[in-house]
Amino acid sequence: MKIEKRQRDGATILDLQGRITIGEGDVALREAVHAAVGEGATSILLNMGRVRSIDSSGVGELVAAYTTVTNRGGKLRLFSMPSRVLGVLQITQLVTVLDILEDEDEAVASLA
Repeated sequence: MKIEKRQRDGATILDLQGRITIGEGDVALREAVHAAVGEGATSILLNMGRVRSIDSSGVGELVAAYTTVTNRGGKLRLFSMPSRVLGVLQITQLVTVLDILEDEDEAVASLA
C-alpha cells in the first residue's frame, strides 16, 4: 500500500492506494494515522478512491483509526469509496459508524 499525505483547509488528507489487507496495508494505514495524530492533526480525511480491496484486518484498522482519532477529539472522514470496498463496509454495517462521503470537497466541507 502506498500512502501520500497532504493538507487542505486545515485537514490532513491521506491518499491511499492499493489494498488494505493483513500484512500489506493494515500496518501502513495504522502508522500513517498515528503519525498524523502525533503531528497534531485533528481532522483526518482518508481518500479511498484508489483502494483496490479490503479484508477483515483492513476493516479492523479503519475502526481503530476512527477510534484513535475520535478519542483524541478529532474527526475522521472517508471519501471516494470504491463500490467493492463500500460493499464490505455495508456488510459489516460500518457504514452506520464511519462517516463516508462522496468526494473530497464534501469531506472537507463536513469538517466545518
